[in-house]
Amino acid sequence: MNRGSAPVLARAASRGLALAATLALASLPAHAQFRLDLNRIFDTAKNIGQATGEMSEAQEIEVGKEWAATLLGAAPLMDYPELQRYVNALGRWISLHSERPDLPWQFGVLESDNINAIATPGGFILVTKGLLGHLRKESELAGVLGHEITHVIRKHHLKAIQKSAGLQVGANVLSEFAAKSRNAAVTDRLIGGIKELMLRGLDQDDEFEADRMGVVLAARAGYDPYGLPAVLQMLNAMNASDDALALMFSTHPAPSARLATLDKAMGTQLDKFTGKPGSGLFDKLVLGR
Repeated sequence: MNRGSAPVLARAASRGLALAATLALASLPAHAQFRLDLNRIFDTAKNIGQATGEMSEAQEIEVGKEWAATLLGAAPLMDYPELQRYVNALGRWISLHSERPDLPWQFGVLESDNINAIATPGGFILVTKGLLGHLRKESELAGVLGHEITHVIRKHHLKAIQKSAGLQVGANVLSEFAAKSRNAAVTDRLIGGIKELMLRGLDQDDEFEADRMGVVLAARAGYDPYGLPAVLQMLNAMNASDDALALMFSTHPAPSARLATLDKAMGTQLDKFTGKPGSGLFDKLVLGR
């Protein structure tokens, strides 16, 4: 993980996200080893509400590009192309098992020691070097990515912006941004809302839902469903005063609360599933062995 910090992205002026090229999906497992029946806790994404229904998918992706550019303005991608390709390919494999497989999903690793993972509308998902350095199994990374993919599927961030009282001056900022006549002032308002939400975080119910569905997505893709709970256990054991955890702990429910909620929702249904072994790339690229 001790690589250089030069970014591998297009200039921020493009307001886009140019993550490293994707590995062929054939290099990842071709099938899931089991099918997980958790319909009682897994809501489909068909009824996402009228609040975000007015935006087309293309417009949602445009919002996501602005969001990703804001994130990349604070921390660049790691200059480690092989790792970027691996994380991007793994994320896309898991996204294929979601309700929105056709989004232009892009995944990457930020050159940041903070411990966090962030999703944006439209399918842009970033994991920090700090978080990746604390993971020990590919199933753990799969669980983290499944959690973030759920935020995109359920449009949690778009709904949160729409509910933000500070952005309800005149027409809704998302409606304004979606309009062809939008101007720089509207984009600035959107970016302001993005920054506000990044500091405030999502509602805890959104985070709990992302945990539940993230476990299912990882399992659908063939991974040990206990990967995400293992990450939460790791976070729960860390020192809450650690500066690297400050943002995550201020924007998410406590790991202990997330574990308790996940355990209550899942019960013992997952005990018979062990998942498949990792691809080997995690050990090579993340653990360095």
